[in-house]
Amino acid sequence: MSSVDFGLDRLLKEAALHKPLAGKRIALLAHPASVTSDLTHALDALAAVPGLCLTAAFGPQHGLRGDKQDNMIESSDFIDPRHGIPVFSLYGKLRRPTPAMMDSFDLLLIDLQDLGCRIYTFITTLRYLLESAAEYGKTVWILDRPNPAGRPIEGLLLRSGWESFVGAGPLPMRHGLTIGELARWFITTLKLDVDCKVIAMHGWKPEATPGYGWPLGERTWINPSPNAPNLSMARCYAGTVMLEGTTLSEGRGTTRPLELFGAPDIDARALISEMLALAPQWLAGCRLRDCWFEPTFHKHAGKLCNGIQIHVEDDSYQHASFRPWRVQSLAFKALRRLQPDYPLWRNFAYEYEHERLAIDLINGSPLLREWVDNPATTPADLEALTRPDEAAWNAARTEFMLY
Repeated sequence: MSSVDFGLDRLLKEAALHKPLAGKRIALLAHPASVTSDLTHALDALAAVPGLCLTAAFGPQHGLRGDKQDNMIESSDFIDPRHGIPVFSLYGKLRRPTPAMMDSFDLLLIDLQDLGCRIYTFITTLRYLLESAAEYGKTVWILDRPNPAGRPIEGLLLRSGWESFVGAGPLPMRHGLTIGELARWFITTLKLDVDCKVIAMHGWKPEATPGYGWPLGERTWINPSPNAPNLSMARCYAGTVMLEGTTLSEGRGTTRPLELFGAPDIDARALISEMLALAPQWLAGCRLRDCWFEPTFHKHAGKLCNGIQIHVEDDSYQHASFRPWRVQSLAFKALRRLQPDYPLWRNFAYEYEHERLAIDLINGSPLLREWVDNPATTPADLEALTRPDEAAWNAARTEFMLY
């Protein structure tokens, strides 16, 4: 018997919670990881509740059922074959719901497993739906789930004017909040007049070992997106996601995406040595291993790459010390020092943005890229930029925390 109840499980188990749904038209925003403790998908579990009327569902990036492997691969609307209700894509022709979509329900349940990183597009979709609910007078219930990366925070805050589908607001890269807590933050900071309720978890302890955010050994990990295959990836992601803004492979097309990185034309051992020489304190809490891999698709497909895997799955992992954003930033800096002319930054479209560099969009400003590219800057300079942002966010988020 699990000692942690997620929001969905509580809603299903506790009659006092789901009774108010009777007589209302209910919509669900969910993805493949939106499952109960016995692994029933939220759509099927809710449809089985007597008196509950599901009239629509929404799918975020990668789809309600997880049908799309890569980024920028759109999903279409469809009729769910089991339940006969429309499933609207919020990662197709549109990113925000239409008036007709909003007219299909009275109350929206949002059940999304997040990864605790600003760039993860589910939280942008959360923001857009909260804004639409405020506009159309709809009620929203957030069925809360753990932040598998736990409470630590890291990274520069997104700067004004850099909002995008991978940047929902002035958050650091690793924000340390659950999806329910983020909803509370959005409503306050965007001054939304919306009827929103968070169905909080029972028994979630973000500092509990060995999961430090994810109830390891109690709950099955299900990929919330196709390249989020395990807890190790979730821990590394706030750093390795920056690889999407580079020419380096982030391991897509391998079985350990976003835990390793590399390219055919880098020397991984030399890179690790340079990282250790530059800022050994930034490598605490994890282990780096030089490796070889050949992606089957995506960047450098079919080419042998030399690379580095970030290991956070054994007893060398130190949750409070591990800082993935700094680890990955340091790798970029070390590569720039070893190969000054390396064509590091991706210069083609990213999330439908054609004007600004992907690395800047991902970081919410050009500050990280400028630090990497300037030969005169040091790790201390990046610390001086970042620490005030982290301290400000640590103070600002406190009032929204539920656990």
